[in-house]
Amino acid sequence: MTTTGDIGTFSVWDYVVFALMLLISAIIGIYYAFAGGGQKTSKDFLMGGRSMTAVPVALSLTASFMSAVTVLGTPAEVYRFGAMFSIFAITYTFVVVLTSEVYLPVFYRLGITSTYEYLELRFNKCVRLIGTLLFIIQTVLYTGIVIYAPALALNQVTGFDLWGAVVATGVVCTFYCTLGGLKAVVWTDVFQVGIMVAGFSSVIIRAIVVQGGIGPILNDSYYGDRLNFWDFNPNPLQRHSFWTIVIGGTFTWTGIYGVNQSQVQRYIACKTRFHAKMSLYVNLLGLWAILSCAVLCGLAMYSIYKDCDPWTAKFVSAPDQLMPYLVLDILRDYPGLPGLFVACAYSGTLSTVSSSINALAAVTVEDLVKPYFPSLSETKLSWISKGTSLLYGAVCIAMAALASVMGALLQAALSIFGMVGGPLLGLFSLGILFPFANSLGAMVGLLVGFTFSLWVGIGAQIYSPLPIRSLPKYLSIEGCNFSTTDTNWTLTTALPTVTDLMIEAQVSERPALADEWYSLSYLYFSTIGTIIAVIVGIIVSLLSGGLKQNVNRDFLLTSQDFAYLKVLLPSSWGKENEKVEVLNWKIQDSDLCPDKGTDNPAFSDMEMYSTEKNEKLNGINP
Repeated sequence: MTTTGDIGTFSVWDYVVFALMLLISAIIGIYYAFAGGGQKTSKDFLMGGRSMTAVPVALSLTASFMSAVTVLGTPAEVYRFGAMFSIFAITYTFVVVLTSEVYLPVFYRLGITSTYEYLELRFNKCVRLIGTLLFIIQTVLYTGIVIYAPALALNQVTGFDLWGAVVATGVVCTFYCTLGGLKAVVWTDVFQVGIMVAGFSSVIIRAIVVQGGIGPILNDSYYGDRLNFWDFNPNPLQRHSFWTIVIGGTFTWTGIYGVNQSQVQRYIACKTRFHAKMSLYVNLLGLWAILSCAVLCGLAMYSIYKDCDPWTAKFVSAPDQLMPYLVLDILRDYPGLPGLFVACAYSGTLSTVSSSINALAAVTVEDLVKPYFPSLSETKLSWISKGTSLLYGAVCIAMAALASVMGALLQAALSIFGMVGGPLLGLFSLGILFPFANSLGAMVGLLVGFTFSLWVGIGAQIYSPLPIRSLPKYLSIEGCNFSTTDTNWTLTTALPTVTDLMIEAQVSERPALADEWYSLSYLYFSTIGTIIAVIVGIIVSLLSGGLKQNVNRDFLLTSQDFAYLKVLLPSSWGKENEKVEVLNWKIQDSDLCPDKGTDNPAFSDMEMYSTEKNEKLNGINP
């Protein structure tokens, strides 16, 4: 394709396609604002009335975190570093199994709205408050990145004002979140994941036609060392290897799927536990499909630009602009298709930001408003929920400014989740898996784990790892025609390893920790936080009398949570009305949370009785 940097521009049809995507998303929000009598209670607004089914929730889960960061970041990652990123398919499998079998049973059984309610039920109010605040900080930072990402694409592809696009993204998301609540979020996600697949597919199909088939793309990728799937180097300092992706990635993404409010809120809103689990497993298929599309786009990009790298040739100013550049290059003769791709990137943002805003509203209302204002009516709580959505929409738009200085989008996003999500994953794991863990152990474990993950994460941002740690692949500009540009580049980029002189020069200006501790793979940030939080929490709990406490088994993962395997037979699959398993153990009240569940209206709807006594499991007598 082009070797001069002269690519196509947006046509009227591109703007039409893009505008239609925005319009349909807004209409879905308006529809669910009034459908079925509207969002009369906070439960309707935040949890969709707990009546969602598996497939739309699964697609919503897929859309939320495989979004604009994936659309722009993953193809550029594969283009520069090779297809090792596809090993995340293994990681996603482990994550979905862990989430559905370890964390989902406990959250669904309790019928909570905010996952941080669990922390008060299991530990105390202080632990709940800290967990809530950490989630709010994490989500606002992450949302800033995913608002900035498609705005960057729009700016590169169409010349739209960058910050105008940022504001437009936030306004549209905030509009349908505030009007339609969780149902609007889920169903716009369903629509938007379709747009994402269509956008990716248009690029892949056109690239295959341009290159004369899938064979030449794979052949170029092979000889360009892009098909580097298996690298079993155990060095934790290497940015990506089989072990960093599978081990570090599993911790990072379990922190997202297992305990992050944005994801948990969707699957516990399903009408039965069977639907909740199915939503996760169907979502796994969606994750594989989106990952495959992104990796194939990256390989096709390399095949097309193997002799003229647009980034080195200064045709684009950042790696995250490579995909929009490719789109306008190969789809310039097809009006509407460039608009479809930008709608694809924009859909990813809308899905992620809307989910985040809804989750932020949920934890604020459930954790920061209801416990301190118990007399508020459901109508007032519904209005507070909508007002909170509006507020967080404005905050997330403002935080997008921070994303503009955080460098590579993909790594920055996962780094934030690792630094904050890891210690939170450790905290929830302590509560669910270790009966002797107490509130003191949980608090100390969380704070120590967070301190360590924040230390390594911030250090890595200040002192970037040396190129030898990330192993960038060879990129050439030998085939570029610079007659129409101002650049004087005539050489190829650096080889995958830097020269000894470059290493020596960089090391001389860096502290000793920079090339060891701060150079740890960003995927291990979450692993460090989780493991330290769990180990410290266990030690402190044992030293402070954790073995003497009496914990309600309802808050723990028990053998009863795997009893469903016995009923997943063809004759039992129709038991759709069984919302919660009948439990055959006797409740034990915990001294740590004597008022557990009393401020959660969801408990009044649950049919959780002991088979030995006619006794409510949430601690409220019938």
